[in-house]
Amino acid sequence: QVQLVESGGGSVQAGGSLRLSCLASGRTSSSYATGWFRQAPGKEREFVSGISWRGRSTVYADSVKGRFTISRDNATNTVYLQMNNLKPEDTAVYYCAASPTIATVRRGDYWGQGTQVTVSS
Repeated sequence: QVQLVESGGGSVQAGGSLRLSCLASGRTSSSYATGWFRQAPGKEREFVSGISWRGRSTVYADSVKGRFTISRDNATNTVYLQMNNLKPEDTAVYYCAASPTIATVRRGDYWGQGTQVTVSS
C-alpha cells in the first residue's frame, strides 16, 4: 500500500502560479510512477501529467503542455506539479495517484485526497 497526500492548492488570479506537492508514504521502497489528475465541478476526472519512477519519462495532457511541469524528488518521496500561467479553466480538485509504471500511470492505483485549485479571471 502507498499513501499519498497532496498539498499546495489555493486561490490565484489568472496568469499566476502554484506548485502542488504529492508526498508518498508506506511502501515507498517500491518504484511507482505518479500522475496528477483533476476534476472540475460537473466534469469527469481527467489526466493532467505523469512521471516515471526515475523521472526520465514525463507525459502531459495537451491542455497543460508548456504551462505545467512535473518533477519528483525520490529522496523525499515527493512529486511536484509546477503550474504556471494558470487559467480559470484550470480550476479543479487536483489529485495525485501512483501506478506501477509510466505505461499505467493514467490508471491510478493509489490515490490521494486531493487539493483545491481555484483560478479567478
